[in-house]
Amino acid sequence: MEDVQGRGDALIKQRFKLRWPAWFGIAICAIFIFIAIFGSAIAPHSESEFVSENSFLPPSSEFFLGTDYIGRDIFSRLLVGTRLTLGMAFLATLIACSVGSLFGILAAVKGGWVDTLLSRFNDALMSIPGILAGLVAIAALGSSIPILISVTGLVYATSVFRLARALGMDIRVMDYVEVARARGESLWWVLRHEILPNIAIPLIVDFGIRLSFTIRFMASLSFLGLGVQPPHADWGSMVRENIVGLSGMSMAPIFPAFAIALLTIGLNLIVDDYVARSGQEVTRRIT
Repeated sequence: MEDVQGRGDALIKQRFKLRWPAWFGIAICAIFIFIAIFGSAIAPHSESEFVSENSFLPPSSEFFLGTDYIGRDIFSRLLVGTRLTLGMAFLATLIACSVGSLFGILAAVKGGWVDTLLSRFNDALMSIPGILAGLVAIAALGSSIPILISVTGLVYATSVFRLARALGMDIRVMDYVEVARARGESLWWVLRHEILPNIAIPLIVDFGIRLSFTIRFMASLSFLGLGVQPPHADWGSMVRENIVGLSGMSMAPIFPAFAIALLTIGLNLIVDDYVARSGQEVTRRIT
């Protein structure tokens, strides 16, 4: 009994024992989350305030990251824009994972014509490049924040659908699922008690990866002028607005681009560590 308990404690410790890259990724994400929550309070200026008559001022003690193309404080806009960038990306990823997982698992469990219909419809949507679908939808419906979130979520729901369907196809043939069906459990009961708990971890890992994808996708739309509109600030629009400053060696477009890259790196470090530890755990079980 003590042996079993000891192995269980060791397994729990191994599961929560992170390597230094993961801690580095957590620190990065924690800093950005803190900025998203308190950025508006600690920003020295508002996002739309003109603080200087001179554009593209270099970083100084007065303006930590300099000024943008019309004399606004880049540091303040970066802090305030973090909430919008992360909030939109999180909601879009939540939509993508919820919609894609729901229909993917449904297709796997039901099979037959339901699976065929949903899979072919999903394949048709995936055949359209994501950025092109986003551009067309936003150009037709407008670039309000709810539409940006919804379009981005639906674009990435197609990829989540394929993952959830593949996982569901593997789980549905397991003995415990067949037993649940044989004793007359409803489809919803089987999904909630037998399938979802067994595919939750891969879907959570995919959520982390998908979040970095949505951040870059929405930043791309903003860079093309179809994302967040002035006077609101998000990282993609800040790069687009200040791109002309590169010809004068200004760092104005570099700071928001660096924030996008840094957050993406942080998310991937966390996900990579979890995947690596999961692989080691499976290898130990096999051996």
